[in-house]
Amino acid sequence: MPGESYRSAGVDLEAASKVKKSIQAYSRSTYGPQVLDRDNSFAGLYRLQGYKEPVLVASIDPVGTKLKVAAYLGRYESLGVDLVNLNINDILTCGAKPLFFLDYISMGRLEAQIVDELVRGMAQACREAQCALIGGDTPQMPGLYQKGAFDLVGFVVGAVERTALLDTSRIVEGDLLVGVPSSGLHTNGFSLVRQVFKIDENPKILDRHYQELGHTLGEELLTPHLSYYPMLEPILPLLKGMAHITGGGLLENLPRILPDGLAARVSTDAWEVPAIFQMVQREGGIESDEMYRVFNMGLGMVLVSAPDQVAEVQRLLPEARVVGEVVPQRDEGRVVIEESST
Repeated sequence: MPGESYRSAGVDLEAASKVKKSIQAYSRSTYGPQVLDRDNSFAGLYRLQGYKEPVLVASIDPVGTKLKVAAYLGRYESLGVDLVNLNINDILTCGAKPLFFLDYISMGRLEAQIVDELVRGMAQACREAQCALIGGDTPQMPGLYQKGAFDLVGFVVGAVERTALLDTSRIVEGDLLVGVPSSGLHTNGFSLVRQVFKIDENPKILDRHYQELGHTLGEELLTPHLSYYPMLEPILPLLKGMAHITGGGLLENLPRILPDGLAARVSTDAWEVPAIFQMVQREGGIESDEMYRVFNMGLGMVLVSAPDQVAEVQRLLPEARVVGEVVPQRDEGRVVIEESST
């Protein structure tokens, strides 16, 4: 009778080796000349070039409970896109160009097809941002995760010339807030959305077609988190700051870039809130303040620019809208949401 083995304990090393080999092609499709491709290295190698005084900028983030929606639908590729884009957007707020990305996918038992879809999505997003996917880890942790559950985390490193760092201390009263549309929920607020639609109790609701969405609820919820780097990189010199509207919504993310004593006044008349947010608010009976504290409400990024630069910003980015301005802070708080009275 054979003795105990790592495989009998739930860890399949042979399967892990096959998965690593199968996803190497995805990673190599993102390599540029800066990546030093050394087989069997224990670490990814990247040669930093073209900077006089580089500042490295890093971010790490998961995709949150959007994972559960993907698991119910059995579709994972868009999560890989989400993971890359949400991290790239975070370092973009400093003016940084993404250089390389690493991922962490942890499962109880290795599911090769899921890993393949995730990494395929990551590679696609990395290529679009000219960012190298230079490494990752796929540990198997039997007994730690429930069946079908796994952890997904991404880590990105970028660089920016020190003189080109976005200096939010230059933001002053009268500067304008320019909103850039989101593609929907992106990767935030899914715990509340799952509760509102009772998705965990009835996952089949994800297959329901909603006329106001124009497709199923599942298709809407898996719409990828946009990457703002390709569209915003050309206008970085025109900006004083930008806020990535993620967890915490407008109410918590805008204050992060405002100097002391200043606040943001935002007019909801300036843009059309997408249908998914209206549905969530209606179905859940959610107060407006809570909506603006949890969700992006249709604005994935908010830029801050001097009034005399905004026309050029909008010429280069026609979909952007002036949504408010920087004002002195008063008793209303750091962010004042002015909703339409109609």
